[in-house]
This record gives sequence, C-alpha cells and structure tokens, in this order.
Amino acid sequence: MNSITLVCLLLCTGVSSFRFEELTQYVNSHEEEFIETLRQWIAVESDSSDVTKRSDLHRMMDMTAEKLRLVGGSVEMVDVGTQALPNGSSIALPKVVTARFGEDPSKRTVCVYGHVDVQPAKKEDGWATDPYELTDIDGNLYGRGASDNKAPVLAWIHTVEVYKALNIDLPVNVKFIIEGMEETGSNGLDDMIVAQKDSFFSDVDYIIISDCVWLSRRPALTYGTRGNCYFFAKVEGPKKDLHSGVYGGTVMEPMTDLIGILDKLISPSGKILIPGVREAVAHLSDEEWKMYQDIEFDLESYKSEIGLSQLMYSNKVDLLAHRWRHPTVSIHGIEGAFSSPGTKTVIPAKVIAKFSIRQVPNMDPAVVEKQVTDYLHSVFAKRKSPNKLNVTMVIGAKPWLADPKHPLYEAGKAAVKRVFAVEPDLIREGGTIPIARTFQDVTGKSIIMLPIGGFDDGLHSQNEKISRYNYMEGTKLFIAYLHEVSQIKKY
Repeated sequence: MNSITLVCLLLCTGVSSFRFEELTQYVNSHEEEFIETLRQWIAVESDSSDVTKRSDLHRMMDMTAEKLRLVGGSVEMVDVGTQALPNGSSIALPKVVTARFGEDPSKRTVCVYGHVDVQPAKKEDGWATDPYELTDIDGNLYGRGASDNKAPVLAWIHTVEVYKALNIDLPVNVKFIIEGMEETGSNGLDDMIVAQKDSFFSDVDYIIISDCVWLSRRPALTYGTRGNCYFFAKVEGPKKDLHSGVYGGTVMEPMTDLIGILDKLISPSGKILIPGVREAVAHLSDEEWKMYQDIEFDLESYKSEIGLSQLMYSNKVDLLAHRWRHPTVSIHGIEGAFSSPGTKTVIPAKVIAKFSIRQVPNMDPAVVEKQVTDYLHSVFAKRKSPNKLNVTMVIGAKPWLADPKHPLYEAGKAAVKRVFAVEPDLIREGGTIPIARTFQDVTGKSIIMLPIGGFDDGLHSQNEKISRYNYMEGTKLFIAYLHEVSQIKKY
C-alpha cells in the first residue's frame, strides 16, 4: 500500500481527521475569554420566578441569541406566548432561542437543550459573595446559574466556536434550543416542541441535555430521572381563625387533622404507606445491582456534605437505589400555619399541606393522583371530623429512562475516556427534568444527559459554583463527544 493510498484510507475512515489536540489547545489558550463571557452572563439576574426581573430575562435571551449569531449560527427567537399572573394580567414569556450549525444530510444531527434562567438568589440568603458577580476563589467560579445551567450552555456554544475558529468542519450538524423558564416549569416549551416536531426536530437524530451533575469526582453519564407528582392537601374548618384559649378543646382543629393524615403517608423508616405505589416499582435486577455496586460513591462524604450522622440506608446500593429508582414522599410545608418568629395562639381555619412523590418508571401520574386522593380521603374519614378535605395534584411530571447501552452512551464513554482517561459512572438523577420526557414522547428521538457540573456545585443552593476545571474540561468533553457521535453508523 503506497503512502497516498494510506493517507486517503485514514482520512476516509476518520482516523486522522479528528484534530483533538489542536481543538483542546484552543480551549486552553482562550480560558480567560470563556470565563469572561460566563461573567457577563452571571451578571444578568435572569430569575424566571420573579416577574419584576422579566426584562432581565428577556435580555438574557437576547444575549444568548447574539452569542450564537457571533459564532455563525442561523438563529431564531421563537415567541411562545404569555404567562398569566395571579392578579389576572399577563406578561410575555421569554422567547425560546433556536440555532442551527450545518445542514449536511450525510452527517448526524444533534440538538443541544439548555436553559439560561436561574433560581432566586440574594446575598442575605447566606451567600459568601454577590450571587450575580462571578467570583473566582481557589479555582471555583461562584455565581447564581454558574452550574445550573449557564456554564454548560456556554461550554456547548464554545464547542462550536472552537471548531469554527480553527476552520475545522463540525463532525455533525448541531442545533440548539435554549429556553428561559426551566426553573418555573418551562412555560410554553412543550407546545413549541409539539408545533415544531415535523420542522425543527425533523432531521434531529439525537438530543443532548447537560442540565445535571456528576455523582462524585468521577465523570458520569446520566440515563434516568425521576418524575414528580406534587400535591396540595387542604383541610378547611371554621369560617375564620380562632383563639386557642377560647375555642381550644371545643373544636376539631384543621391543623390536627392535617398532621394526622400526613403522618399516614410515610413511615419513620421511609416506607411509603399509600397502597399501590411501592408495588409499581420495577425489581432491581442483578445487572443493575452490579452497575450500582461499581459506581464511585462515598457514604461518609455524602453524610458530611449534608450534615447528618445517619442516613436512611447504610450501604451504597440501597442508598443509590432509593435516591434514583424508588419513589419518595417528601413533605415540603404547610400554608396557613403560623410560621413567623414569636408566639401566636391561633387555631388556623384553613391549612394546606404541600407534598410530593418522586415517581419512577412504571408509575403513571394519573394513577398516582387517584391512589393518593383515595387513600387520604379514606384516612381522613376514619377521623370522623366535620372539617373538609380537598386533595389536588398540581404537577404530574413523568420520569425519564434511557438505555445505557445505546450508541449515544458508548460515544459518551469514549469521549470521557479521551478527555479524562477514566471510565464514566452510569448514573440516574433523583430529581426531575420534565423536558427530557417531553422530548422523548413528542419527537421519538434518543436522548442522553451529558453532565459537566461537579457533585458539590450547590445547584439551587447558596454559593452555587462551577470549577474552572469542569468548565474547561467539560468543553473539551463536548468537543470529543461530537466526534464520537459522528462515528455512529447511519442505517
């Protein structure tokens, strides 16, 4: 075989065409520039829960669109309607940003999803730094939205930017869909996905979500999330609040009734007491047990991180299984109860408990709603109280589960090994990312969650951060991943 033939063979098979070292060197040399862009994005208070910050949110979407245009994308800002406010008025939802890079029909097409809205944050909440001023401390970049989800979104944009800057063809066509309402339920996005199923998504092969974190210091690929059924249980009694000294001992108190039925949801050992819920959970197979056993996870570090001396389960497999693949009942609060500092001897006339059930595959929100409603009414009836109970489910987000043996995950393993020189953990998330299930159900496309956030990034908490290491190496991971996806054969 002569040298010309060998070179042609190498190029045609893609062996020598991936200029990984050159691409990653560009990332290294532009680290401060990439961090400065993140700094500008963190400075925007894109809190989707606060309508008084809606102008900031619109500005954040404009900045996202402009960044994608600067990189050379074909960008659109899609109007997804308005949001109804409690006072009866409405306000414009932030537009969803879409972008396209490449239209080569011979290549795979991936769609990257992300969001640029954030959870609320104030310095007085307990932050050590200004949450909207990116602060570098010992290689950690602190700021609201740093890990959830602005740095991962930027890392994906930087990925395309690096290929473009070096005049290297993208190995796959890349599309983006970036929203600004994820933290409050992705208002308007589901309808947009349905509307664009046969247009924007028609040529998409795979969808990538990087809105999650590693479990430990080892990189991870995420193949499942739990769903969430969120309930309000309202108990109403007298027509107004009562003085406990005057009326205590003469009335059946709504708060007592409410606490009584809440106590019947879950046992002290964590066993869900609602008939039918536990029975729906899929059996833990030997293969899955082995997968959990091999995951890097330290119980002592986990306890230390959350500040507890004892956990619900004492071994790794049981703990991870109940965090990821078993349903959980959590009681979040009681509206109408006295919760201010000081004392107040009141009997509330109406109290509303807020609780949720994280659900897993084989559980259906409509079924869970009926199980919970019927059960609580049967428990309440046994109290023989004259008060009234009303149970409503206000969120019914389904779980999502992918096949970790899919070529997307094999590509992920190869990319992680190339960048980090280790095998990734295959993990599931205990939380809920409803859009994953929407993408799956509406588009029928295969999905992977490819996180770059650290296990200690503090998503939704005080002092949220992403490390320089994860931000930069995460960008390199995305660069490598696009190449690995391009190697998946088309049939």
